[in-house]
Amino acid sequence: MRFTAWLVLLATLLLWSGNWIVARAVREDVAPGVATVGRLIIVLLILLPFVLRSLPAKLSRLTPRDWKVLAGLGFAGGGIHLGLQWLGLHYTTATSAVLYLSTAPIFVLLMAAPLLTERIGPAQWAGVAISFTGVAIIAAHGELERLAALSFNKGDLMAVGSMVMWAAYTVLLRLRRDPLEVPELIVVVCAFGCLYMLPWVVIENAPLRLNAAGGAAILYSAIASLLLAYAGWSYAVSRLGAVRAGATMHLMPAMGVALAALFLGEYPQLYHFVGIGLILGGVGLSSVK
Repeated sequence: MRFTAWLVLLATLLLWSGNWIVARAVREDVAPGVATVGRLIIVLLILLPFVLRSLPAKLSRLTPRDWKVLAGLGFAGGGIHLGLQWLGLHYTTATSAVLYLSTAPIFVLLMAAPLLTERIGPAQWAGVAISFTGVAIIAAHGELERLAALSFNKGDLMAVGSMVMWAAYTVLLRLRRDPLEVPELIVVVCAFGCLYMLPWVVIENAPLRLNAAGGAAILYSAIASLLLAYAGWSYAVSRLGAVRAGATMHLMPAMGVALAALFLGEYPQLYHFVGIGLILGGVGLSSVK
């Protein structure tokens, strides 16, 4: 059973890595809000026929605490998190953005302390500081002047913000006490995600016309990186734990950088290696018990 969970987790990470490449490739073909809401709607249309019988009865039994956790999951992992990824890739490269995926264990650690009552020791705090130094180097694109002035690329900051929200989603999964199965959970999360994205879409005011590339990207994001990957992540977290599953996300930068070089012709620079080295070093130090 645990071996299967690790295989599912590996496939999930690969699907997510591909999503960053796809989003960067079609950044001029589809607006971030339209892409995000589009793939949420696709997932809802696919799953609703399978949960219509069981979901209403289970929803009626949810407690106020259950609704708060589910609403938090929808906010952190349903819509805005996805929109930040797509919008950020308008301003930074997929190579830079995907490296921030390794910060997820750090943010999981920081959020698990108050929510899951896990203690953070001196080694963990040192690891956090080292990782954030690596984040700053990448966000400043290795330029000391920008680093000293705390002037960072806004696309990089959006990518980091999406990781903060994903860490919150991961921790909130461990707080669930509801009776929802994975398909039912994804439907609820996507429904909340659509609700939270409405103001974004209104402000964005983008045309709804789609070309072939934009449509294909939304389909990939909906079916591969949202439907299959969310199901895989929920399965893995429930069997391996939030912190253990979150720690594997540092594998995604290697996958993403390779995919970016292969499909986008984006090759890492020296500051990428320095930054990811510090991030991974901090993650390793923060994992010491």
